[in-house]
Amino acid sequence: MIPLSLDEIAKIVGGTVAGDGAVTVTAPAVLDGRQAEPGGLFVAFAGEHVDGHGFADQAGRAGAVAVLGSRPTALPTVVVDDAQVALQALAAEVVGRLRDGLTVVGLTGSQGKTSTKDLLTAVLSSTAPTVATIGSLNNELGVPLTMLRADRATRFLVLEMGARHLGQIADLTRLVAPDIAIVLNVGRAHLGKFGSRGAIATAKGELVQGLAPGGTAILNADDPRVVAMRALTDGPVLTFGLAEHADVRVTDLALDRLARPSFVLRTTAAAAPTTLPILGAHQALNASAAAAAGLAAGIPLDRAATALADVALSKWRLELRDLAGGATLLNDSFNAHPESTLAGLDALAAIEGGRRIAVLGEMLELGEDSDAEHRAVGRYAAARADLVVGIGAAGRQIVAGAGERAVALADNAAAVDWLLHELESGDVVLIKASRGAHLDEVAAALT
Repeated sequence: MIPLSLDEIAKIVGGTVAGDGAVTVTAPAVLDGRQAEPGGLFVAFAGEHVDGHGFADQAGRAGAVAVLGSRPTALPTVVVDDAQVALQALAAEVVGRLRDGLTVVGLTGSQGKTSTKDLLTAVLSSTAPTVATIGSLNNELGVPLTMLRADRATRFLVLEMGARHLGQIADLTRLVAPDIAIVLNVGRAHLGKFGSRGAIATAKGELVQGLAPGGTAILNADDPRVVAMRALTDGPVLTFGLAEHADVRVTDLALDRLARPSFVLRTTAAAAPTTLPILGAHQALNASAAAAAGLAAGIPLDRAATALADVALSKWRLELRDLAGGATLLNDSFNAHPESTLAGLDALAAIEGGRRIAVLGEMLELGEDSDAEHRAVGRYAAARADLVVGIGAAGRQIVAGAGERAVALADNAAAVDWLLHELESGDVVLIKASRGAHLDEVAAALT
């Protein structure tokens, strides 16, 4: 965050100051007062059940010096009609002031956004100070919060952008037009919200359409819906993937006993081998996207490959943990949809060990295709695992698809009880479901 007085912030967002307008904000904005930093700004929302304005004291104790909200608080406050609109306006102004010398990268896709963001952050930060989305804060609040973490030392700003409806990514690119736009894929995540994969493709294409003049699109050569987005820009395009015609191509892909991928990244001018410390063959494709964006940002392929070898992912993305009793946990519980679940099952199948057990819960927002998609995942799981455990109502559909090597359990508590009694030394257990299913609680109980 660049230093700004409350009087300056009020002028930017069209608000008024209640308290001392000379107070200067020097640290990032937060929505949770407990996360405030010394000199920070607490953004307060009056929700249906909780009014954030009542937590101003808590934010102040953590270090916040001011509040952005819809009414005065115990701290000096910039009072506005709409805190979300004001937050976005402030973020747009701050990044606008930093635009000289700052390269903005936007990233979207139906799956793999956060992992690719982590991979790209490793590549870019190997060269210059980089600010990137924390976790998966990729919506109308998360993007401006990330933008406000940039300061005059920042050279790369990486913004993960998600969408649950048409126009959402377009709105985000109006806050800041990216210099580089990465589209990973068009899958079935949020299919129930969009209604069709064509609509999902339209939503993801908004990132390419929102590029800054002369900006570069980074597109998946293996996904026809993504490759077609080349028509949405007059600027440069780089492709990535397994296809022979990809500008940054993955070759010589192999997995070790823990499903960690080794491969070679190739362009027409260079080749660079690398090994990722993370799990799953699909991560090689994500790494090629990060390397392609690195090339667009001026980072040589060999430097990118070196940086990728030291990457660390956000939590609950195929985390490998040893359990008491000699079993191994593969915790992929952060989120799930059909494509990411298949990738998790592939990783499970590639790990050497005893029994492979897939513990699967509901994949949300699949609309009228939900039952069929869960049964299809069950069939795939039966071919990748020795035993499939389905949790809840959606889990019964998974078990129906998996057949005789499957167990249906009522809820997370039943799953914990079953696993604690059934796991044996050498077993490898994958835990995967949408965030709303809270299977992270199952993983936590095992560890």
